[in-house]
Amino acid sequence: MPTSLETDHDPDVIASSPWETTVGWVMAVGGAIGMFAAFVLSADKVGLLQAQIDGTQKNLGCDLSAFVSCSSVIASSESEAFGFPNSFIGIAGFAGVLMLGVLVIAKVELPRFIWAGLQVGVLFGIGFVTWLQYQSIYDIGKLCPYCMVVWTVMIPIFVNVTAANLRRFVPQAAITRFVSNWTLMIVLLWYVVIASAIWFKFGETLWA
Repeated sequence: MPTSLETDHDPDVIASSPWETTVGWVMAVGGAIGMFAAFVLSADKVGLLQAQIDGTQKNLGCDLSAFVSCSSVIASSESEAFGFPNSFIGIAGFAGVLMLGVLVIAKVELPRFIWAGLQVGVLFGIGFVTWLQYQSIYDIGKLCPYCMVVWTVMIPIFVNVTAANLRRFVPQAAITRFVSNWTLMIVLLWYVVIASAIWFKFGETLWA
C-alpha cells in the first residue's frame, strides 16, 4: 500500500488528479482567449501601421473613450518592448499554453522539464504583463480592452501553473499547501488590486 508521500510523487497519480485537470482547463481556455486577444492586437497594429503609411486616420472598434483606447496603447513605444509587437509574443506564448493545456486535460504525463520550462514561461509572462499594466495605467494613461483581456487570463494561468508545479516539485512545503488551498482567492485578490489601481488613477473619468 503506497503512502501519501509516495502517491504525491507518483506521476500517474499526479496526472489523474482533479486539480491537474483543472489546471489543464485553465491553461487551455486561458490560452485560447489570450491567443485570440493577441491576434486582434496584432491585426490592429498592422492596420495602424498601414494607415500611417497611407497617411490616413484609422479608428479601432475598441477606442471607446478618451481613456479606454486601443489605438493609443498599440501606437506607444511600450507596445514594442523588444523591437517588434508584444502581441507576437502573446500569440506564440498562449499557443504553447493552449497546446500543453489540452495535453494535460487528455491526461498526458508531461516530463518534469516541460513543467519547469512552463513555469519559466509563465513567470516571464506575468512579469511582462505586470510591467505593461504599470505602463498602461501610469505612463501611457490609457487602457486597451484587448490588452486587459490578456491581463485577465494571464493571472489565473500563472497562479494555477505555479500551484501545479509546487505540488509536483515540493509537495510537502508550506507554500504549496497555501497556494493550493487559496488559488482562487489569490486570483481574485490580484484582480481587486488591478481594478483598484485603475479606479484610483482614472476614477469616474474612465468613460469620459
